[in-house]
Amino acid sequence: MVISEILKNAAGILQQSGVAEPRRESVLLLAFALQKNKTFLIAHPEYKLSAEEEKRFQEFLQRRANREPFQYITGKQEFYGLDFAVTKDVLIPRSETELIVENAIEILRGKENPTFCEIGIGSGCISVSILHEVKTASAIGLDISENTLEIARENSVTHNVLNRLDLKISDVFEVLKNEKFDLIVSNPPYIASENIETLQVEVRCFEPLTALTDGKDGLSIIKKIINDAPKFLKPHGFLLIEIGFNQADKVKSFFSSNVWQKIEILPDLQGIPRIVKAKIR
Repeated sequence: MVISEILKNAAGILQQSGVAEPRRESVLLLAFALQKNKTFLIAHPEYKLSAEEEKRFQEFLQRRANREPFQYITGKQEFYGLDFAVTKDVLIPRSETELIVENAIEILRGKENPTFCEIGIGSGCISVSILHEVKTASAIGLDISENTLEIARENSVTHNVLNRLDLKISDVFEVLKNEKFDLIVSNPPYIASENIETLQVEVRCFEPLTALTDGKDGLSIIKKIINDAPKFLKPHGFLLIEIGFNQADKVKSFFSSNVWQKIEILPDLQGIPRIVKAKIR
């Protein structure tokens, strides 16, 4: 089959499967299968796929028709201007999470040899992006999954920051002892278990459940981080946590005014309360 035919057929299959932008995704999948750019596909509609190319594309198409996220098929996702390897062991990086990176850079820049800790490092997109921008910073990245840490390690090698990132298996802060940081960051599992079924098929069926929900109301890990963070922050250190829709008021109530001196709720580009920024006394 030639490119024009295969794209028409593929778009129809993806549309029937409920994929939101079937034509666009067909083009991206075919470009990935052929290892060509979109311009090539547009300029060569008459290009005939080899048997091997068509087989590879049909495999990718079937996976996407089953609603597997495009990023898991290609194995990568762009975040804060960098490409990150992703597998089913980690959440797919999302643009709203870049707000943590932006604020972290603002907090750490200008400090002498700043340090920070990430709880639930996942793909490493947050820590690696911060380290990539703040060349004097160093970090500890914690996660409960060894497979997840391997992806974070791969991404830190790709972007030349592994020498400043110490990766450790840990349930929240459990492996830490006397470390003190200028900043603690986290994008924790904050979706209430009762809301998992309302998520897109791509999310609820393919992304790691333990990175999406605490199995409860979505607030237990957030609360634990807020309660334990003061032990590991330097005076006037900061905490940045991503939160879910409609959680802002509840999360603010977890902060003791005796311990914390400033709590801000930062909105994402859609105006949704997305990040809690708090400063310790």
